[in-house]
Amino acid sequence: MAENTPGPTAGKPMTGKTVLVTGGTGGIGRATAVGLARLGARVGITGRDAGRTASAAAAIAGEAGNASGSPSVDAFPADMSSQTEVRRLAAAVLDAYPRLDVLVNNVGGFWATRHSTADGLEHTYAVNVLAPFLLTELLLDRLKASAPSRIVTVSSGAQRMGRIDFDDLQGERDYSGQRAYNQSKLADILFTFELARRLDGTGVTANTLHPGLVRTSFAAEDSSPAWKVMIPLLRPFMKSPARGAETSIFLASSPDVEGVSGVYFSGRKPAKVNPIADDRSAAARLWKANSQLVGLTHP
Repeated sequence: MAENTPGPTAGKPMTGKTVLVTGGTGGIGRATAVGLARLGARVGITGRDAGRTASAAAAIAGEAGNASGSPSVDAFPADMSSQTEVRRLAAAVLDAYPRLDVLVNNVGGFWATRHSTADGLEHTYAVNVLAPFLLTELLLDRLKASAPSRIVTVSSGAQRMGRIDFDDLQGERDYSGQRAYNQSKLADILFTFELARRLDGTGVTANTLHPGLVRTSFAAEDSSPAWKVMIPLLRPFMKSPARGAETSIFLASSPDVEGVSGVYFSGRKPAKVNPIADDRSAAARLWKANSQLVGLTHP
């Protein structure tokens, strides 16, 4: 090959890297998977339905230009509201991937009314907070062994309105879909900041982000009256999923954030967080509470 001729991996900085994106069958997660596959990564996606997840993986591979040759996008069906399925997912990922360079905790949602999961937990908190918390812990040794590696967790600008109700994390006494969502997204930031502190010196970074207001199926399963009115009005001003995924892709792949950890981003830049997010005692208390809810013990 001539010296000035680009090689087959030219322009694909994620070649040789393996990435897992939760909630990758649609919306921001799917766009994130497409973007990272285009950069050369082998990508795994999760989804609740096995058939839909397999179809999405095949479509993402084709869209990313990887339809020929070895499969570059893998399907891992799992209902992230179930801790049993999260554990099964982690086992499947560890079996499939000898190394894991990036974990993108993207899955999440909004539910206007209170639902209980198979584990008897409030659905919003189980999916938005406990699923990424448990999955990250189960995959952490593989991420450490693959260092330098990255953990990217999708939060939301709603974190600014959140508060952590330690006396009623599950919304058993007083449930509001919006409060539950705001709390969950603030909890994701507390988790990320505490995780970054615990991972200092390991070569594994942990960052979180606000993707912006994006045209997705957000709140479609169980929408509140306010969202039913607001979403159609806001839709013309919303980002496309591809634009909404830009910061996730940036944090997963860019050399500009190599070694950067414990930061909340918006628009690919560090952004302000709820002051509660900087409360280390609250973060440690929440870590302990989450550990108990998923049956883990941490020194």
